[in-house]
Amino acid sequence: MEGRKNKVLDQVIWLNVVWMTSLHALAFFAITQLPKAHPGTVLWEYFYYVMAGLGITAGVHRLWSHRAYKARLPIKMLLAVFNSMAFQNSIFDWARDHRVHHKFSDTDADPHNAKRGFFFCHVGWLMVRKHPDVIEKGKSIDLSDLYNDPVVMLQHRHYKAAVILMCFVVPSAVPLLWGENLWVSFLMSILRYCIQLNVTWCVNSVAHMWGNKPYDKSILPTENMWVNFFAIGEGFHNYHHVFPYDYATSEYGFRYNLTTTLIDCMAFLGLVSDRRTVNPEAIKGRKQRTGGLSD
Repeated sequence: MEGRKNKVLDQVIWLNVVWMTSLHALAFFAITQLPKAHPGTVLWEYFYYVMAGLGITAGVHRLWSHRAYKARLPIKMLLAVFNSMAFQNSIFDWARDHRVHHKFSDTDADPHNAKRGFFFCHVGWLMVRKHPDVIEKGKSIDLSDLYNDPVVMLQHRHYKAAVILMCFVVPSAVPLLWGENLWVSFLMSILRYCIQLNVTWCVNSVAHMWGNKPYDKSILPTENMWVNFFAIGEGFHNYHHVFPYDYATSEYGFRYNLTTTLIDCMAFLGLVSDRRTVNPEAIKGRKQRTGGLSD
């Protein structure tokens, strides 16, 4: 029994446990300091939340993980900066894990396998060492496009410095321009960061457990409009797992989807191209064959 306990404890990444616990404790304290924050600071952090969110949704998710559209170099550089604001692993690491997640969804080879329970797929997967299947089967994923992308590799090499600067230093420093207290400004940045982490994690947890399945009732991912709202367009998860290459991540285009709206605006300006979509007849046919109404 003792040996089994030690084996389980050996799987825990204690540094990550301490980091996540401390982060959330500080974020809860930050909530008590909200009344002291300047309204401009709150608005600034919301604006920063959206920018950082786009670094995940439009950037590492739709552009780099799924190659759902192509972007010109200035847009790729901007999205890499936005991604550094979010501090959710480098573009390379995030895209690698996400491709493994899609290919081996909800199996032991899935980095955040939802079948292991809510806590695990929400945050626990970051606190323990990867299942051997994740490492072994992950070797079958083609990452050549990421290795050959200079923007991805530049951010990957300088990621620690980039996230310290863009996730904490810059958002904490800007509110000083209107007289905000530095400690309060830092706490608001912590609160924004912690909220954004949990919203992203909800795509892996909440949107794999609660919601409708109009496209494929046999898989765990669902359509969850609450997740969609806070994750600026990433809650159409049943659709996304059925048609992962669609740049809009839903059949509704820009409706209810801030990220898709931004990509469409950039396409109008000639900054992105080759947006991949799904034939409406294919969507209709899939819904008729495998769709269901609820979890």
